[in-house]
Amino acid sequence: MCAIQLCRLDEVPDGGGRVFDGESAGRPIVVVRRGDKVWAYINRCPHFSVALDFVPGNVSCYRSQVLMCAHHSALFRFEDGKCIDGPCKGASLDAVQVEIDSNAKVVLTRA
Repeated sequence: MCAIQLCRLDEVPDGGGRVFDGESAGRPIVVVRRGDKVWAYINRCPHFSVALDFVPGNVSCYRSQVLMCAHHSALFRFEDGKCIDGPCKGASLDAVQVEIDSNAKVVLTRA
C-alpha cells in the first residue's frame, strides 16, 4: 500500500473542507472534517461533472454536516457523500480513501 500525506488534521477546518489539487493527490479531491473524523471525495459534482468549488480551493459546508456544490447548490453528506438535496438528489460523490495517522496527519491511502 502507498500513502500520500495531504496535511495535518488541524489544517482542515472542523465542520468544513479543504480542496487538494491533482498535484498532491493525483486528482483533485475535497477533504471534509468533523471533529477527529475525515472523509474525502473526488472534487466533482455528479450533476454535470463540474468541480464543487466555484472559487478554486473554496468549498462551502453547511452546519458542519453537508458539503455544497457551488454551481448547483446540491448538498452532500460528509459521512457518505450522498446527495440529500438538489438536482442530483440520491446520487453520490466518488469516495477517496483517507485516514488519520498516528501523527495527526491526513493521509490518502492507495492499495
